[in-house]
Amino acid sequence: MKRLHAAILFLGLLPFAAHAHENKSSVDKMGDMTCISSNGAPNHAMGKFPNRANPNSFREQTLQFCFPSQPQMAAKTTYGLMSVGVSVTGVAIRPYTAGYYDPNGRRGISHDPSSGWRQQAMDNPRSLGMDAQNAHVDRSGLYHYHGVSPDLLASQKTTLIGYAPDGFEIHHNAGSQTSSWRLKTGERATAPFGAYDGKFEEDFEYVAGAGTLDACNGTDIGGTYSYFATDTYPYFPRCFKGIVNPNFMQRH
Repeated sequence: MKRLHAAILFLGLLPFAAHAHENKSSVDKMGDMTCISSNGAPNHAMGKFPNRANPNSFREQTLQFCFPSQPQMAAKTTYGLMSVGVSVTGVAIRPYTAGYYDPNGRRGISHDPSSGWRQQAMDNPRSLGMDAQNAHVDRSGLYHYHGVSPDLLASQKTTLIGYAPDGFEIHHNAGSQTSSWRLKTGERATAPFGAYDGKFEEDFEYVAGAGTLDACNGTDIGGTYSYFATDTYPYFPRCFKGIVNPNFMQRH
């Protein structure tokens, strides 16, 4: 199998103590799949973990993300994936949180989904212990992005920053492509009540034509469909128009 990417190390600047780990990633063709393998470390310095808002420590992983080399549109759109993409450097893109509104939970949040109000990560990233790259570490030690990483962008020569589970590319092109998701108007009908302010995923709705992108944060440009990472909600694609690999992210 031909190695297409070499190991990369890129140091970025963070607002608090930063830790550098060598990014080791490669891209291989495996049958009709393209697979990005990595140790889970980014190509830039990450913030200090654990920190006051995040008790987890980074651990190197043996990760593999496989997606169709020739993506094809599907008959139905796929929803509900936690891993919505992988960066070109082998870092997981996982914009959702595991927290939900719970009046009995710590700070009003728990893992009980019964309220139907899921915590929206980018409303207050520092409360989740994120670093300056809009990323943090979960209980398994996995470093992952919730929003676009400035240092990842700076390290790339093109707008391509990653791939989705269906193989379509994820680009970032600030200003040229805009999200069509907007805050709802009015107030929540159930607890926690209050005005829609972006604290929860359900505070947003898709408004066709409000931006340039569709409900999955994608669009067709010159006959080629692509997803876009945006600097506003939903930040990354949350649904997929193509045929996804159900085993997109694997740990070995």
